[in-house]
Amino acid sequence: MKELFGCALSSGTLSTAVRQCASGLVETELKIKRGLRRSSVIHADETGLRVGGRLHYVHVASNSRLTHYGADARRGKGAMDDIGILPKYRGTCVHDGWLSYTFYPKSRHALCGAHLLRELVYFEELGAETKTWASPLKELLLEMKAEVERVCAEGGQRLAAEKLATLTANYDRLIGEGLKAPPPLDVPEGVRKQGRNLLLRLERRKEEVLRFVTDFSVPFDNNQAERDIRMIKLQQKTSGCFRTEEGSRQFCRIRSYLSTMRKQGRGVLHSLEGACRGKPLSVRKRSG
Repeated sequence: MKELFGCALSSGTLSTAVRQCASGLVETELKIKRGLRRSSVIHADETGLRVGGRLHYVHVASNSRLTHYGADARRGKGAMDDIGILPKYRGTCVHDGWLSYTFYPKSRHALCGAHLLRELVYFEELGAETKTWASPLKELLLEMKAEVERVCAEGGQRLAAEKLATLTANYDRLIGEGLKAPPPLDVPEGVRKQGRNLLLRLERRKEEVLRFVTDFSVPFDNNQAERDIRMIKLQQKTSGCFRTEEGSRQFCRIRSYLSTMRKQGRGVLHSLEGACRGKPLSVRKRSG
């Protein structure tokens, strides 16, 4: 404002504007939450946030048209319950496998394939022993992804039963071989446990890992949430931590509104002007 218009704003004026803007977006935030709860697929993630010199968290739930950010001192179920999206959600939630998401069994879950690929690449490069199971599992996941994309491009809605059976049989076989493989001796015990835990997760949560194969409406990765949460990391790099919990909540409410408006093709400045005037733009109802 100072550089463009020669209008110097005090910190008190900015604080008042943020507070008034956030207070006028309470109903908008509720509409965003309702829209996400009605969505067939949502993406969820969380990241650290410094508030008053202490570690807090921002939880994101989003789809292609709606974004909600919630700030809380907790990372787990207590925070997710208070935010109020996941406890009432009945669609498919895509996430990275964080344990707290398993406390919501009434929704379906899908594990992010990109996260799994990164873990498999780590063990592929760790040594010859772990490469024997990590490399073929990585290649199989990529083959599954490519096959789904091919069928979708041809207008198909599901894999042929024979192809699906072959892919899942290969998946089971490779995991079984990995669990039977001798553990590497030249790595720390903790790393050996990580490898076995990864294989057990792939085995026990097979349905969630392969959700994108059996349901084409579910994406392979959790990139939507990761893109949405990138703004929070950028904010911390440029502005540092928040001083108060209330300030972090105000920021999240305003950012939820602006991210949603941008996804719905509305100009950010126009959207922000409406919110500051107490007349925020309406959230369009079509679900993502």
